[in-house]
Amino acid sequence: MATSRIWKGTATFSSGSSTPFGTHDSDLQFQTDAPKVASWCAKRLGYPIVDVELESGSFFAVFEEAVSEYSAQVNQFNIRNNLGALEGQPTGSNYTGQSVQGSEINNVITIAESYGTLGQVGGNVDIKKGSITVNTGSQEYDLKTLWADVSESGEDLAVTRVFHEASPAIQRFFDPYSVSGQGTLNLVDEFGFGSFSPAAQFILMPIYEDMLRIQQIEFNDQFRKSAFTFHLVNNKLQIFPKPTQEDTLWFEYYVKKDFREGSTVILPNVVSDYSNVGYSFNEYSKINDVGRQWIRKYTLALAKELLGAIREKYSSVPIPGSEVSLDGAALRAEAQTEKDSLIEQLRENLNEVSRKQRMENEAAMVEQQEQIIRRAPLAIYVG
Repeated sequence: MATSRIWKGTATFSSGSSTPFGTHDSDLQFQTDAPKVASWCAKRLGYPIVDVELESGSFFAVFEEAVSEYSAQVNQFNIRNNLGALEGQPTGSNYTGQSVQGSEINNVITIAESYGTLGQVGGNVDIKKGSITVNTGSQEYDLKTLWADVSESGEDLAVTRVFHEASPAIQRFFDPYSVSGQGTLNLVDEFGFGSFSPAAQFILMPIYEDMLRIQQIEFNDQFRKSAFTFHLVNNKLQIFPKPTQEDTLWFEYYVKKDFREGSTVILPNVVSDYSNVGYSFNEYSKINDVGRQWIRKYTLALAKELLGAIREKYSSVPIPGSEVSLDGAALRAEAQTEKDSLIEQLRENLNEVSRKQRMENEAAMVEQQEQIIRRAPLAIYVG
């Protein structure tokens, strides 16, 4: 049977050789705390009342793992909390310990630019102009055949506007030929308001009168006259009324391929997702006392788990006339429960200070303050 290695009661930390990875070995505070944490864990495991089958290197290894786990949990939270603001930033930057003030407004703007193209209020795709010849008596025209195949190498078009429609009714609001008996056009000119919009004419009339007048103009065009309009489906254009002479019809469009490419932004060597956000392990010396206490408890749970695995391997130890059963399985189960509880507690604490949660808390505080103010008696003003 192999000889068990027993904790001797003291430990000396040696930078570069005491921990498996050496992640925090250069941190002076880590070097100072490592022997203290090892001694504390050993005493919590029963030393010197009972032997602890662990060496100083084992305690230093689980201490390093606990610090790294704490950093990993904090960094995972920071990545989720800041990914929207950091997306598109250079991947070579390290954001550990830095305050990231920003929002996802850049992503929103990028998305909105595509809608701007469709809404004809901006965007990142050029709106082009084209024209076709309208023939006498012909109402149907295939814009793909007449324009796309000729001018855009056969690429699909998306027509946004056709210049073959009557002017808006509001532009003819005071047209003396569209309505009769109003007599307001000359009156407004005499008042000096002729160059202003109808809302600035300073004639007191109910708003529904304006709506009825606009409706009357549109109905007049539709029923009494041949209203200029069009019908566009899959770039097959129908125009009304039937042309009576050859003319040129203009339209605006964008190329669908350009829209797809312009609406998709692909940037190399920048933060793109969870995997390449620049967060590294936190420096142990910069972790506050709350974090260090969590690390100590997690170190103890890891040490307990390791000790349980060792004792479970040697489930019994022979003694004169009998043998002693070891508590390896119980230690491992207890350690797993403690680890899960500590991780859950840390995640809950981190989520409580997320941007979303803080905004919700501040909004609730404002509502509570408003309720308190509403209950306060109002001062009586004496003039």
